[in-house]
Amino acid sequence: MLKISNSVELADWEIDLTQIRAQGAGGQNVNKVASAVHLRFDILHSTLPPFYKQRLMAIADQRISNEGIVVIKAQSFRTLELNKEDALERLKVLIQEAVKQQKARRPTRPTKSSQRRRVDGKTRKGKTKALRGSVKV
Repeated sequence: MLKISNSVELADWEIDLTQIRAQGAGGQNVNKVASAVHLRFDILHSTLPPFYKQRLMAIADQRISNEGIVVIKAQSFRTLELNKEDALERLKVLIQEAVKQQKARRPTRPTKSSQRRRVDGKTRKGKTKALRGSVKV
């Protein structure tokens, strides 16, 4: 069971974990041991609430295909167990970030003093540049 929130949990049968060989350098042992993990999760056929499914399908993430399948590859650690935990944690974070409510942006106006400082700075810069002109004799 992967607990997403107090009311939402994912069963083990919904998450497909496959062992694969890790890429990259690692010596002779990397050629023998399948310690990396491919996690596959089908959003549309899961037991997630409809709101979660909508939000997940709406985000633009390269780990989510057009068919609604999340693919996460974990190969940061040397052991299979740590890579499994890492993949599951990354799936949990992805789902939690998708359903997090964004704060509404309230447009603000610059203060009078900041406007005054900006204009004073521009005036000072203009005077400095005016003094750079050619000298008239």
